[in-house]
Amino acid sequence: MTDFKALIEADTGQTARTIQILDAGNFEDWLKGQPDSIRAIAAAYQFVGKPDTFLLLPLVGTKSNDKSVAGDFSVVAGVPDHEKLDPWSLAKLGSGLPEGKYRLHETSAKGSLFGWLISQHEFDRYKQLPDRQGPSVLLVKDAIAQRDEAVRQAQATAMVRDMVNTPAADMGPDKIETLVDKLSEKHGGEVKVTRGDTLEEHFPMIHGVGKAAMRAHAPRLIELKWGKADHPKIAIVGKGVTFDTGGLSMKSPAGMLLMKKDMGGAAHALALASLVMEAKLPVHLHLLIPAVENAIDGSALRPGDILNSRKGLTVEITNTDAEGRLVLGDALTLAGEEEPELIIDFATLTGAARVALGPDLPAMFCDDPEMADGLLQAGEQESDPLWQMPLWSGYDAMLNSPIADCVNSASGSFAGCITAALFLKKFAPDSVPWAHFDTFAWRPVAKPGRPIGGEALGLRASWRFLQGRYGQ
Repeated sequence: MTDFKALIEADTGQTARTIQILDAGNFEDWLKGQPDSIRAIAAAYQFVGKPDTFLLLPLVGTKSNDKSVAGDFSVVAGVPDHEKLDPWSLAKLGSGLPEGKYRLHETSAKGSLFGWLISQHEFDRYKQLPDRQGPSVLLVKDAIAQRDEAVRQAQATAMVRDMVNTPAADMGPDKIETLVDKLSEKHGGEVKVTRGDTLEEHFPMIHGVGKAAMRAHAPRLIELKWGKADHPKIAIVGKGVTFDTGGLSMKSPAGMLLMKKDMGGAAHALALASLVMEAKLPVHLHLLIPAVENAIDGSALRPGDILNSRKGLTVEITNTDAEGRLVLGDALTLAGEEEPELIIDFATLTGAARVALGPDLPAMFCDDPEMADGLLQAGEQESDPLWQMPLWSGYDAMLNSPIADCVNSASGSFAGCITAALFLKKFAPDSVPWAHFDTFAWRPVAKPGRPIGGEALGLRASWRFLQGRYGQ
């Protein structure tokens, strides 16, 4: 894991290179104040202060003992708004600048440290990468509080990315259980695991989905509890399908290619739980991860089968590739039995959400207007956008079954992410505010600080919401 703490230091006047932040509004004024040689360099490299661009400039007319500009070059960098940096404003710099120490010139780093940190993280478990230069360190005044929060967010984001990027052979249900154990040991939590055939009586939907992989990758429900019993209870639930063949409703080879990421909901849930515990948020946390592999053998769930559920509802299986909502249903029922103040779940649930919103916007469903507004505002504040989709009861009839209480997947292609959320709503408690994130957990196109691969989407928004609600 990247040592994020080492990438930010308190600014005590030590020697460092200077970064001048520019945008479309102040680029021309800056350029007019430069000597001819600097203007010529900017013209040669066609640097005009566009966001996510930067230029290394030789020092001109500076004194060697001027620590604000000491070094062999300075940096000019383009951002969307030089007066208000966002979490991604410095990401291009963090990953692209040569090794050394830097400070921002006449600009506060507030709100931008996360991107500086996460841009210097790489997933290198399986590939020998070229020797990376040493770290780029940012000097920040009043660094400690800003650094601690940015480091927590970077660590949690890196956790999601690394878990999702790891192939299923090395990220099965047992490996997720090990990660939960390690987190619990670090923070003093308690872990309970219900696995294998013992699931069948109390968590029949989790058992039904995972039984085909029983011998190699036994299904399990992993629970972690942390915090004082008299603190407000919250529950975080994550879909942990460590590989999804689609079951007997088998995916195509192309559709199966990225299914190592189908445990992305579990990665988000575990990362959010880690943020809660790292920050010692005054809550009583209940983390629930149903971890299964949706495999194929003679015991695999069949279309037409009927499953019971922990809640007592019977479910006719119309599509074995709609398995994530089944394992989440049992976990949500258990979460509600503890009577928490709120429940948040994460799942890579439907392709329909991606058709509607693309890869960058998690579909957020919420049955409580106040909670929904808080999450949306938090997403804006953290530049971790969400889009609220409707839990429209008019589509409930699409889940009707002639022989069971409901089907697990509506026929046809209409409103796929909405009907999936409505299915989950049947198992979420009516009296507890509940938010469901249908997230992609993957980035198909690279952006500064955001490489192709596993991605945390909705994580920082959820954390900001919890901080605002329960922070001291």
